[in-house]
Amino acid sequence: MNFKISQQLFKKNIRDALRSAGYFGIIDRRSGQTSFVRRLSLNQYYPRFHLYLEANQDYLNFSLHLDQKKVSYIGQRAHSGESGGPEVKQEAARIQSLFK
Repeated sequence: MNFKISQQLFKKNIRDALRSAGYFGIIDRRSGQTSFVRRLSLNQYYPRFHLYLEANQDYLNFSLHLDQKKVSYIGQRAHSGESGGPEVKQEAARIQSLFK
């Protein structure tokens, strides 16, 4: 699910703002790209919300999906993820409400 939030709504840097929302940064070892995740369980890595950001001059563009499990085939990047559905929509609404 994609959505955007005005840069003017952030009173602190985006990393700190997302940390206060329960997200922490991870770096993809292959691409070097930073993304953010929020685990749904304290003792398991999956399922988790996974968030990619792209900044432009006025807005932060968010791309959110729910990772259900780890990649199961060696050499593949595809995984069991949902980019829609009620859980993802509810989480997107939660994130947006934190920055209004």
